[in-house]
Amino acid sequence: MTSTAEIPGFPMTRAPGCPFDPPPAARELQAEAPLARVRLWDGSTPWLVTRYADQRALLADPRVSADVTRPGYPSPAPLPKGGTGISFILMDNPEHARLRKMVTAPFTIRRTAAMRPAVQKIVDDRIDALLAGPKPVDLVEAFALPVPSLVICELLGVPYADHDFFQDSSKVIIRRDAEPEERAAGHQALVGYLDRLMGEKLERPAGDLLSGLAARVHAGELSRVEAAQMGVLLLIAGHETTANMIALGTLALLEHPDQLALLRESDDPALVASAVEELLRYLNITHNGRRRVALEDIEIAGVTVRAGEGLIMANDIANRDPAVFPDGDRLDLSRDSHRHVAFGFGVHQCLGQPLARLELQVVYRTLYRRIPTLALATGVERIPFKHDGSVYGVYELPVTW
Repeated sequence: MTSTAEIPGFPMTRAPGCPFDPPPAARELQAEAPLARVRLWDGSTPWLVTRYADQRALLADPRVSADVTRPGYPSPAPLPKGGTGISFILMDNPEHARLRKMVTAPFTIRRTAAMRPAVQKIVDDRIDALLAGPKPVDLVEAFALPVPSLVICELLGVPYADHDFFQDSSKVIIRRDAEPEERAAGHQALVGYLDRLMGEKLERPAGDLLSGLAARVHAGELSRVEAAQMGVLLLIAGHETTANMIALGTLALLEHPDQLALLRESDDPALVASAVEELLRYLNITHNGRRRVALEDIEIAGVTVRAGEGLIMANDIANRDPAVFPDGDRLDLSRDSHRHVAFGFGVHQCLGQPLARLELQVVYRTLYRRIPTLALATGVERIPFKHDGSVYGVYELPVTW
């Protein structure tokens, strides 16, 4: 069964008191109308795709485009004037592949595995600071945000001393209710900042990722503007998403003490890895879905999607699809969740997923062992959730021990 009725608005509103679950309307659509029209901010009505198999098929289909500049693309916000500042993740091949390959090497499984001791030290140092400081404490500010920020700063070659600036700018860019001018100003501030750093790397190269991009600029393979924009993408994605997974994952585990005990008491690295995949599946922190536009007519789920029509793959509900994840509303750290689509699928799947997995494995394995009595310092109903952002999480997480 399909629907041509318009569902007003996407992302949809989560049910009160169910901060971890997809919106009830999405669940109804998945069961009854897996492709349905939704109305966006600009009046356009792209197709919302809710079933796991349909999403995987479309994300791997060369007949759909990730190019945000194509007519019909279901953009979550107005494009910047002149089309400037567009990331390579919003491009198609061959340009997408050309730019992506320039930053692939540091994010391979082998290279990220070599970072484990450095990530472990960062996590341990932040926990030392937690234990030495006052309580209760906001886990977001004291731990969840600093850990991935320190990691990505080390990888990129960005001074962590500037974290207040780039974190504040990032918050504006990913806020759904930010005015286009605010978002553009935040982006330009970060581009200017990365451009200045790029200039320093051109003069005094080091062994970091920005120095690698500077070398490509020097060789004429990449423009300086392209390099700075790639730096912005990696800096934002490298700390915002993982920070929200750390905080929201901690909250989910505290609300499921049986699962937290399973993780805390096990010495099996495989269980830790499994726990990370299950939390990624269960929480789904990306709120905008994967967005595409059809290049040709495509038959999917009994519907003909016409060329030029937009598609939104709602990954949160796909990762609860009962056809793939039975009893998917239950958090089960022993579940085999490796097929989730939290990182997307196909050629545009998340470049930094090996690093994100490594950071989450170290955090989830270390934090609850070193602070075994970690507990919420307030009721869940008083925790401010990020319903207004393209990345879901919590603004604060007061904890004590």
